[in-house]
Amino acid sequence: MSGGVSPTQRIRDEIDALFTGDRDLVEVLEGVARLGARLIIQTALEAEVTEFLGRARYQRAANAEDARPGCRNGYCPTTVKTTAGPVTLERPKLRGTTETFASRLFGAGVTKTNALESLVIAGFVRGLSTRDVEATLADALGAEATLSKSTVSRVCEQVKDEFTRWRERRLDDLTLDYLFLDASHFKMHPGARAELVLAAWGITTEGKAVFVALGEGGGESTDVWSDFLGELTARGLTPPLLVISDGAGGLINATETVFGRSLRQRC
Repeated sequence: MSGGVSPTQRIRDEIDALFTGDRDLVEVLEGVARLGARLIIQTALEAEVTEFLGRARYQRAANAEDARPGCRNGYCPTTVKTTAGPVTLERPKLRGTTETFASRLFGAGVTKTNALESLVIAGFVRGLSTRDVEATLADALGAEATLSKSTVSRVCEQVKDEFTRWRERRLDDLTLDYLFLDASHFKMHPGARAELVLAAWGITTEGKAVFVALGEGGGESTDVWSDFLGELTARGLTPPLLVISDGAGGLINATETVFGRSLRQRC
C-alpha cells in the first residue's frame, strides 16, 4: 500500500475488508473490536503529533499560525496491550524539532490501554465531556498518561464524525434477504434512567451479516418505528424478503406500513 496513506486510513481499510470476506460473524466482530481499539489509539497518537507541531499532516508551516519547527518523519511499529489483545501501532517519528516529542499517552510505565478505549465510550455517553474523558484516563493510567483537552476533543470529534458518516451513509447497494429489528434500553451513565436504542441488522442475499442502523427512540410507538424505518428507505434501502422482530405492536404496525411487501416473522 502507498506510503502516502495514513495509518488510520489503513486501519479503516482493514475494517472494511472484514465485511467483504466469507468469515464467520463471530470472527468478524472480534476483528472489528481489535481493529477498533487500534484505530482509536492510533488516532490519539496522531492527534498528539498534530498538537505538538501545531499543524495537520501535509499542512505547510507557513499556513499554520501556531506551527513549531520540525516535521513528520515516518513511523515505527509499537506493540501495546489492550482489552482486545496485543495490537501493533505506527508510532510517529519527527525530525528537525527544537525539543523532543514525548507522547503523554505512552508515558513511563504505561503498557495497557484499555482506559483509552473506555474513555472514548465514556465521552460519548456523557455528551463528549472533555472533563469526564480526562478523568477516566487519569484514574486508570495515572497522570503520566493524561492527554490534553485539545487532543481528547480532537479524538472524540473525529470518532463522532466517522459515526455520523456511517449513520447517514447511502444504502442503495444493500440488498437484504433478512432484516432484524429490535430495541433495547441502556443506562448512559450511573444514576441516569435507561434510554431506548433502536437497532437494525440483517443478512444480505450473498449470506453476509451486516449492521444496518442505530437510532434513538422515546418509546416503541408506531410513529417512532415508522420514522426509523422511513429514514432507512429514504437512504435507499429496498424492502427485504423477510422482516424478523418481537411482538411489539408499534414495531409490527410500522413494519407492515413501511415494508408492506416484505414477509414478516416473529422471533
